[in-house]
Amino acid sequence: MPALQSATARPPARNGPVRIGVLDQSPIISGHSPVEAVQETVYLAQMAEELGFHRYWLAEHHSISALADPCPEILLARIGAATSRIRIGTGGILLPYYSPLKVAEVFRMLDALYPDRLDLGVGRAPGGDMRTAQAMANGRPVSAEQFPQQVIDLRDFLSGKMPPGHPFARVHAMPSGSTRPQIWMLGSSDYGGLLAAHLGLRFAFAHFISAHGGDAVGRAYRDRFEPSADLAAPVSAVCVFVICAPTHDEAEHLAASVDLRRLHMARGIDAPVPNLSEAHSYRYEPNERAYVQEQRARLIHGDPGEVRAKLEALKAEFIADELLVLTITGDYASRRTSYRLVAEAFELNGSTVTT
Repeated sequence: MPALQSATARPPARNGPVRIGVLDQSPIISGHSPVEAVQETVYLAQMAEELGFHRYWLAEHHSISALADPCPEILLARIGAATSRIRIGTGGILLPYYSPLKVAEVFRMLDALYPDRLDLGVGRAPGGDMRTAQAMANGRPVSAEQFPQQVIDLRDFLSGKMPPGHPFARVHAMPSGSTRPQIWMLGSSDYGGLLAAHLGLRFAFAHFISAHGGDAVGRAYRDRFEPSADLAAPVSAVCVFVICAPTHDEAEHLAASVDLRRLHMARGIDAPVPNLSEAHSYRYEPNERAYVQEQRARLIHGDPGEVRAKLEALKAEFIADELLVLTITGDYASRRTSYRLVAEAFELNGSTVTT
């Protein structure tokens, strides 16, 4: 291991240097163990800080052989100890499974350890198949209908401003303190964006899940944003799957692993991320090849100049304040290289802002 109620238009995203963060799903690449995948996440977080990325988020997934992290809140504690400046957080916690109070207290503890560095991204996706979702909920039905109230309760527990009439008004999330995590709403449809706008929260759109229509979601979020006690103006990010290599041909070569991984997902095949040998030896049927090519809309790849131009265009299309980059390839070295080349392409300076 190397050392979204008002329909009044709001102002566009801020100008200035591009803020770029990392979303890490802790991929398990074929031929490697889940333990190695977790170790790679720690190393990549340290590298991201050195390169000047603004924030580092961990994703939550369950019972998936290709992804190693079912409990990002635990891994966050390790990432925080291994870094010192970069913002750290979740992209995200799957809130329908959990008590808002418990999540608030976990993140209050993390904020006590790493003040003014914590992001709490929340989502309502299952993070796995429905049987796993039922197991996560101990057999009880998992419903997203209560999600908006869960988000409100989470916000109020974190702020210590639970409404007087609330049944839990006298319950306090500990440890209390003068700082608290930033809440981000995550989504791949208009639901998350509209909810974030209504509650006055930050919003991150998952382009890597849904490649079409996200720009309209991003604009609707900004147009309908209602200022809150925590946030006076909309703040948004777009999360993109990126493979950057020294040349376009190399990036195309590396994309074979994610192509086959997406086919596995469509076929219900639970397996690690294919390595390059496996990816290039697979013989696609015509319908499979057509599916893979269709999924390429969720990927930005190429040399550093290509990747920067495409990311800047996407950021402008979404009117986003920030970019988050997700990279998975068929080996860990090329994944690290991809992030390094993105940092160099955007001239990140290695001095991370934490506000």
